[in-house]
Amino acid sequence: MHLIDPARHTRRAFLRRSGQLAMAGTALPFALNLATMGEAAAQAASGDDYKALVCVFLYGGNDYANTVVTYDTDSYGKYSQIRGGNGDAGGGIAIPRAQLLPTLLAPTQALPGGRQYALHPSMTALADLFHGEGKVAVQLNVGPLIAPITRAQYDSGNRKAWPVPPKLFSHNDQQSVWQSSSPEGSTVGWGGNIGDLVLSGNTGALFTCMSVAGNAVFLSGDRALQYQVGTGGAVRIYSVGDNTGNLFGSDTVKAAMQQLAQQSRGHTLEEEYSKVVRRAVKAEGQVTAAIQSDFPAGAFPANNGLASQLKMVARLIRGRASLGVKRQVFFVSMGGFDLHDSLIANQPGLMQRLSDAMAAFHRQMAALGLAEQVTAFTASDFGRTLSYNSDGSDHGWGGHHFVVGGAVKGRAIYGTPPPVSIGNTAADADQWHVGQGRLLPTTSVDQYAATLARWFGVPDSQLDEILPNLKNFGRTANGIAYPRNVGFMA
Repeated sequence: MHLIDPARHTRRAFLRRSGQLAMAGTALPFALNLATMGEAAAQAASGDDYKALVCVFLYGGNDYANTVVTYDTDSYGKYSQIRGGNGDAGGGIAIPRAQLLPTLLAPTQALPGGRQYALHPSMTALADLFHGEGKVAVQLNVGPLIAPITRAQYDSGNRKAWPVPPKLFSHNDQQSVWQSSSPEGSTVGWGGNIGDLVLSGNTGALFTCMSVAGNAVFLSGDRALQYQVGTGGAVRIYSVGDNTGNLFGSDTVKAAMQQLAQQSRGHTLEEEYSKVVRRAVKAEGQVTAAIQSDFPAGAFPANNGLASQLKMVARLIRGRASLGVKRQVFFVSMGGFDLHDSLIANQPGLMQRLSDAMAAFHRQMAALGLAEQVTAFTASDFGRTLSYNSDGSDHGWGGHHFVVGGAVKGRAIYGTPPPVSIGNTAADADQWHVGQGRLLPTTSVDQYAATLARWFGVPDSQLDEILPNLKNFGRTANGIAYPRNVGFMA
């Protein structure tokens, strides 16, 4: 059953929301919380009609060239020369070619021109999932674009004719652009926009967009707001939502505090505040009951922060029925990818934690019989430069990413393999770099997101509402196809 109901976006819904906000005056965040938690949602469809998207955000800008590493002889030779390597003897920040053989990718359809790629040597878990179950896809050179653009158009400086995303190469701004199509300060993300469309299909509308990694604009919609949990579960309101222990050594004091915070009030604003507290306490109880017991030891890798976040996502998905949700969007994250220095020393641990955590999460979804219904994907501020500075790389633009799930058309590499080049001058033959080996994306975030959203159930007619730049794609430009559907989802 299709859970997305375009009729919900009506004039009546708009007027109802406007009235709620007007009554609240300037207290917009407060009003949005009241409005969202007060949503009347239709009964969900019968049966286990469930889907979830899980965004795995890599904060700091992941180095693309040492994550999905070019392997064929010609390309690897150029990569090694640019990255300061000396073939299998190592040096600089190039990964010796012999170390890449265990993670060499063998897609079911070979890439043109004999191009080959391997994953970082630490990513054996995802490499095994790529080959064994065929449930991993690699998307090459994806990044924020407003419209198709070439190196010459970029170099022209004519931003009216050839616009580019605002504040390129800035961490905070590009994190926001990836998540919301706008720089830092944006209040609505494309994950939240998807959440807006599915609220009516969730009886537990509050749990539509959930973060296990703190606040992220990705999950904020016009109506849907993110519900944040920790790796241990819902966050309780001390002395109000916690039904264990006492307060200041007294059960009587605690009971009085709980009554004071939640009792009905005659004053309108006081009563609305009490409603928020009551709803928060109720939501905490719902989440605590839904997540049930932990998974058995060994189900997720230990001492892995991302795995702990994904384990909580898995527990929430397992408890989906008691939460009253049919469609959910999740956000988890890792940090530490801003490796201007010590790339060779620090990236292996990051890559192993990412690989192990995503593979473990997929295994648990399969064990729950939900592999086909849950899709996880990576995102990051930006890729990094192919050229290196001492033992690290600088801020870039496009990068390579992973999509994992039972509905993924895996064991495949999507997108246009970029030439291995620095592209420091406009006279360079390569038009897909903008200097220092920064990739000019050949797949936009909007295309990447639209492919995921379509699988999730968003009608093609509404994709342009969620992704404002998507209208500029769906065509061939500069010899490159920019389809609205990249094709990695079944």
